[in-house]
Amino acid sequence: MLRRMSKSAVSKLVPKVPTVGSRRAAYSASTKRALIDVAEQLFTDHGYASASLDQIVAGAQVTKGALYHHFSGKQALFEAVFERVESDAARAVKGALRGHRDPWDKALAGLRAFLQVVQEPRYRRIVIQEGPAVLGYERYREQEERSTFANVLDIVKSVLAAGRWDLDDAMQQTFARIFFGAMSSAGEAVSSSDDPIAAAERVETAIGFILSGFQVLVENDVTLPNAFTVD
Repeated sequence: MLRRMSKSAVSKLVPKVPTVGSRRAAYSASTKRALIDVAEQLFTDHGYASASLDQIVAGAQVTKGALYHHFSGKQALFEAVFERVESDAARAVKGALRGHRDPWDKALAGLRAFLQVVQEPRYRRIVIQEGPAVLGYERYREQEERSTFANVLDIVKSVLAAGRWDLDDAMQQTFARIFFGAMSSAGEAVSSSDDPIAAAERVETAIGFILSGFQVLVENDVTLPNAFTVD
């Protein structure tokens, strides 16, 4: 006599078929990813102005209708590419910071990771060369701060914590913004240099010199005015 199988046992034997909605969502996500992939390569190789939407949809093997379903136009697509490149850069720097307890080693590790990133062709072209012109200065800075400022703040807080400086949040933010501005300028200098390797070495030397100054302040127990410390 055959035993009747339970519904749960039967369900385990029958393969699950994706619903129409889930298949459509997966296709939509892959289409968007393909458009960003192709656009990133074309923007890197040829620049924003020379990369046409016809080339992008042809490379992604989709229609223009599919492109306009995800993006309002070429600039919106560029912004998506920009966000990805900046996010990848931020993850690379964040990864370099992990495992460093010594604040000076941590700062140098983050600096070196950043200097490596700004030498990558896609970062140089999309973020440094094209970003400000395509997005506009205000939008460009907003996107840059959203992706990389947290890493700079993390480094600055570690360095400041090495001394007996119980600084309030506003003062920590001020230090971080000063260093963020310096790093952005340094990154642009390295990226646009005819010899980016030599430029990166100069930046590392200069920032290292500044960090050594902070280290001397810590070792000599130098304090800041009480107005900037937490009560």
